[in-house]
Amino acid sequence: MSAENGNGKSERDAASPRAAGGPGKMLSDSLAKPLPKRFYKEASITDAVAPFHVLIDGRQIKTPKKRSLAVPTRALAEAIADEWRAQAEHINPAHMPLTRFANTAIDAVAETLDEVADDIVAYAGSDLVCYRAETPEKLVELQAEHWDPIVAWANETLNAEFRVIFGIVHVAQPNAALAAYSQALPRDVMRLAGLHVITTLTGSALIALALSREWISADAAWKAAHVDEDYQISLWGEDSEALARRRGRRAEFDAAVHFLSLLETAS
Repeated sequence: MSAENGNGKSERDAASPRAAGGPGKMLSDSLAKPLPKRFYKEASITDAVAPFHVLIDGRQIKTPKKRSLAVPTRALAEAIADEWRAQAEHINPAHMPLTRFANTAIDAVAETLDEVADDIVAYAGSDLVCYRAETPEKLVELQAEHWDPIVAWANETLNAEFRVIFGIVHVAQPNAALAAYSQALPRDVMRLAGLHVITTLTGSALIALALSREWISADAAWKAAHVDEDYQISLWGEDSEALARRRGRRAEFDAAVHFLSLLETAS
């Protein structure tokens, strides 16, 4: 970023797009470099029609690939500018998720739109909510409670027939269902980038789409994505390191939900 001139593994998990390190890997953010010092006084946005450019000291912010950081809504531009205003002595990308998502959309998703869409569809092909435990009874009930409505919504909304599978052995979803899901995906780079983040964090393309359509709340989506994990916690308790990782994922999830909501805000 610069300014111009200045769960336990299952057989299904092992075959998932996330485990395979496919196109989703290119959307990950590297935070290993030393943090740059803050070199600017103020952040603002262009007061004009879309796209809205984010400025520091009156100059356009550039993405890592030296493209203008421009977004389609004023609300998102202002939120990104707020992230830059909030930086103290150093610029920490970990504290600037909206900026990172926008950079990823402009630099990566724009160049690989079809591949990113295909990666999301691949999650739908082995979706978390379609694979059910056969025992114990309590887990079976919890999965049905949280996941059945999502599958039913997807089937009705997309006119599809996603199959529910009991066990961990992969069963291919109908091609027609995957094609219907693909047709439902947004094809603009910003929304697709946000949807991809939510998909990879939840392990469910169906949860991500339902959330993006505002059929399910963020809290309900997060809970649905962690039914198995929460059940294990109820039995064995919570590990402090696992809890810290989950909090980090939840923060990224909430930021992605906020990112999508700002794309729907006209002002």
